[in-house]
Formats: sequence, structure tokens, C-alpha cells
Amino acid sequence: MSPTRPEPSRDATEPPPAAEPAETGSDRPRAHRRRVSMADVARLAGVSAQTVSRVSTGHPGVVATTREQVIAAMRELGYRPNSAARALKYGEFRTIGVITFTLSTTGNSRTVEAIATHAAREGYVITLIPVAAPTHDRVLGAFTRLGELAVDAVIVIMEVHLLDASTVLLPPDVHVVVVDSDAGERYRVVDTNQADGTRQAVRHLLDLGHRTVWHIAGPQESYAGERRSAAWRAALVDAGREVPPLRRGDWSAEAGHRIGLDLADEPDCTAVFVANDQMALGVLRAMHERGRVVPRDISVVGFDDIAESGSFIPPLTTVHQDFAEVGRRCVEAALQQVRTGTAQTGTTLVPTRLVVRDSTAPPPSR
Repeated sequence: MSPTRPEPSRDATEPPPAAEPAETGSDRPRAHRRRVSMADVARLAGVSAQTVSRVSTGHPGVVATTREQVIAAMRELGYRPNSAARALKYGEFRTIGVITFTLSTTGNSRTVEAIATHAAREGYVITLIPVAAPTHDRVLGAFTRLGELAVDAVIVIMEVHLLDASTVLLPPDVHVVVVDSDAGERYRVVDTNQADGTRQAVRHLLDLGHRTVWHIAGPQESYAGERRSAAWRAALVDAGREVPPLRRGDWSAEAGHRIGLDLADEPDCTAVFVANDQMALGVLRAMHERGRVVPRDISVVGFDDIAESGSFIPPLTTVHQDFAEVGRRCVEAALQQVRTGTAQTGTTLVPTRLVVRDSTAPPPSR
């Protein structure tokens, strides 16, 4: 039998030692759990802490096998990157705020998608704040909300003239990029060259032999719609052609159908430039219902080049907008301001191009 060990002497006033909590399993109290660190992951994966940081931020410069190794270690340890600590250390949140007034239009939804894609490639995420009614107070409220959520920059996707009003001033300490606006003197603006795309569309129809080109415009409060209608008018005036009465829609296929029924009854209307592809779809339906064959009797050109435009009957001639490039340049402009710490102004225009399909042809002989 082993000899009995004497217990160590203890002062009578000293409290007995507390029981040690279990080190493993669900019985261990949460308060005693040590947060898993980046160093822990690095040790388990056999890499540097810098490599773990690159994997956690989505940095592209990590070998695939190493990335898988680090991710496996993260999962095993239950590691989650501490974005707040990273923000304090590096002075950035790696988040871009996006304010938009609607996601129902093709341009806005595809631009948001592109912004999210390119932000992720740079190791950033986006926080989307939709603004139901585009008023001064609501825009400032959206900026306040993004300030609370801690973002490095804000991209504002405009569908109306709100930022063009001299009474609207965005917070001066926020890096801002604006899409679809003429606010280049005050903010960094990225847009497609919509005026040039419109000129290409009108010139194409005139070159086919049409005497003039009718137009279905977007809503009056839309800056994009106004630029397209202004460029349409200017192209006809420059060519010395008559400018027909402008018709105005709301971007929907229903509006295009309604206006198209009226234009089908205009005997002198042989060519129509429509401000977007959805309204052009409604025009095609209206012409079919009125017995006017496209493009034999009337030519139709749209704007946007949505994915479905090549499947219309007939396939639609339209102006292509590169929304992916717009999104990339927005993220690039935003991060350039973040990294330099300086606000920028000026406008970048992404080129547009005419995609000729089967909805345009020379006018019928008279």
C-alpha cells in the first residue's frame, strides 16, 4: 500500500481552491472559453498568421491547397474573423455601403450584382440600404444608417435627379461614388455613355433609309431617360430630320404596349427608338396585334441589351450597356478614395455599343 501523502499546509483564512471547469465538451462554461485567435489557426494549419488573414479576407494570392488547409483549421477550431478588431487595427471595415432607390429596373439590379461581385474580389462585402422614397431626408437617413453600420465608402445608385439639386449635400466625411447622375463636379460619378448609345441607335435607323425616328422615353424624373431623349432629339436635329412628338413611358412592358398601339396607327411611323428593352417588348406585342410586321413594316430599337432581348420575336436590335464594368469601376473608384483618404470628383463613362439583330430593316417602299 502506498504511503499516505500529507496534504500541504494552508492558512486557515485562505479559501479552498475553486473546482476547475471541464476543459472540453459542452459542460465548459462559455465565460471561461478563450476566443480562438488567428495565431491558433496558423499553428494548426502550419502557416503564417498573414496567410490566415489573407484567406479570411478572400485575398486571391493564396495557393488553393493552402487555402483549403487554412479553412479546414478554421472549421476545426470554430474560428471566426473579428472584423471589429481588424477595423481598429487597420482603420477600415472592408465594407461598402450601397444606397439604391429601386431594384426593379434592369440597370439597378445588374449594377448592384456587379458591385457585390467586384467588392468580394477585393475582400470587401456590401451593405445594401434601399430607399423607398427618394427624398432629401431619406437619403441623409440612409447615410446615417450606413454610418452606424460602419462602412468605408458609399455607392449611390441614382434613378432620379435628387443628387443634382443644389439643396442636397451628402455628408462630407463619407467617400462617395454616384451612378447615373451629372453630379461629377461634387462627387465621383460612374455611368454608361448613354448619349453615344442613343446616337448609334438613331444613326443606324437613319442609315437604313428611315426619314425620321420616333421615340418612347423613360419617366421624366429619370436622369437616364432624360439623357436618352435629349440625345435622340439632338441626333435628329443634327441630321436635319423632323423631330416627331415624344411619347413617355414608365420603363414597363405595359407602357410600351399602350404607346405602341398608338404608334401602330401612325402611318408615317416606320422606326421607333425605345428607351429600354422592356418597353420595346411591349411595342413588339402591340405591332403584332395591329398587324404591323417587325421589321418589314416598322423597325424597333431598344436600350439595355437585357439577357432576354435576343429571344424576343424578332430578336431585338438594342444598345448594350456593360453593367459589369460599371460595377467594377464603382468599386475601384470607391476603394481608391478609401486608400488615399481623399475625396474625388469627375465622371467616368463606360462605352456603349449597338447590337444589331432582326428587329430593324429598311423602311417599306411606298
